[in-house]
Amino acid sequence: NDIMIRQLSKYNPPDWSAGICKGSKYIIPLAQRPTPIQKWNLPLVPEGFEVYIKRDDLTGSTLSGNKVRKLEFLLGEALHNGCDTVITCGGVQSNFCRASAVAASQVGLKSYLFLRTQNGDPADIDYTGNLLLDRLNGTTIVPVPYLKYKGVTAGGTEPTYVEGLEDKMMQLADHLRTKGHKPYIMPVGGSNSTGLWGYIEAFKEMMEQDVHKEFDDIVVATGSGGTLEGLGIANYLTQSNLRIHGVTVCDDENYFYGHIDKSLRELGLTHTDKGQPLSSRDLVDIIDGYKGKGYALSTEDELSQLVDISTRTGVTLDPVYTLKGVRGMLGEMNTNPQRFKGKRILYIHTGGIFGLFDGRVSEFLKSQPENAVCTLESLLAIEK
Repeated sequence: NDIMIRQLSKYNPPDWSAGICKGSKYIIPLAQRPTPIQKWNLPLVPEGFEVYIKRDDLTGSTLSGNKVRKLEFLLGEALHNGCDTVITCGGVQSNFCRASAVAASQVGLKSYLFLRTQNGDPADIDYTGNLLLDRLNGTTIVPVPYLKYKGVTAGGTEPTYVEGLEDKMMQLADHLRTKGHKPYIMPVGGSNSTGLWGYIEAFKEMMEQDVHKEFDDIVVATGSGGTLEGLGIANYLTQSNLRIHGVTVCDDENYFYGHIDKSLRELGLTHTDKGQPLSSRDLVDIIDGYKGKGYALSTEDELSQLVDISTRTGVTLDPVYTLKGVRGMLGEMNTNPQRFKGKRILYIHTGGIFGLFDGRVSEFLKSQPENAVCTLESLLAIEK
């Protein structure tokens, strides 16, 4: 912990972010940066379009994906404040929770994860996918049942999953304080005014890679909104004139536009330089309609496409986020191409590789008639 605290440094934000009233003050180095940008020969891309991919799945090993960029700022704040514990929440196979557990271990903090399962039963917490890494990194897992999406703030009678989980995390934090600990609570996906600096800094990295000169559009899968809003705000402040698209994997476009509008108010970005009201719709384009059966649920068609893309391009997507992001991008390219500013598209791979090991892809592959496992004798016989 002392070694990591010595690596904690004051963050020097880019000059173009000076208009943000809530600056992130500290950063702890966790990610492997910069991540590469590669040509991607993605199947089903219509003629005229060119697709490249920014490999934010390569930000680390067990600490990989877009979440680590947010955690550099979130844990930087936690360490600067002298916290000894982090608490966060998400779905049972949450990438952010896994990254939080790994990063907390690296910097010497204890972690608690509130994970949503069907019934909140401890038996729902197995050893697959992200859960295996959660356990390997010594986190304490608190299973909680699903809560309704329409909460009291939206006219419902029960709290949303966010409202309900925030209340549970606060209860644990209060208890830990009575035991002499200093907890730090991180929201779903790390998406708040501190975490979004991860993708403001990432946009600075992309400008150094000439993304604003080489591309017309950026596409990313959107689950909690933090990555998308960071990109949208940075694109606006730099006047880079890229079009930023977020493909929803949960909720709907109104939720994400509302989430980003709230962030803009918190950051003091309510008006343009000319005094006009600034809206999330000025910054990003939300692409809805590609969630399939719903969040973290997969169809056979989706899994088949995941396997096909991996087989034909060597880029492995995850079924929860990046595959649905790609399906939304391809769907709009083929049916609504005018949605894009141009033909040079950059897709950001946000990671999630460990979600492949939750069992669903294995079961799908077992059900397929093609079998890539065979004896040498059978191969030689086929060749004859």
